Amino acid sequence: MSSDLIVIKAKIKEVTGGYSVSSDFVDVLNEKVKKLIEEAIIRAEANGRRTVMGRDI
Repeated sequence: MSSDLIVIKAKIKEVTGGYSVSSDFVDVLNEKVKKLIEEAIIRAEANGRRTVMGRDI
């Protein structure tokens, strides 16, 4: 598992209800979230901002 987790398995389990959550799901989701954040930063910078906003996603 990645050492710099953004998503928390316990919170994912809250959302999924009675479903089990594998560690590889958490890892893949974490990587997707990191990629979304990186892309949002690029968009904010392209718009001359240092504040990342919801519209950057």
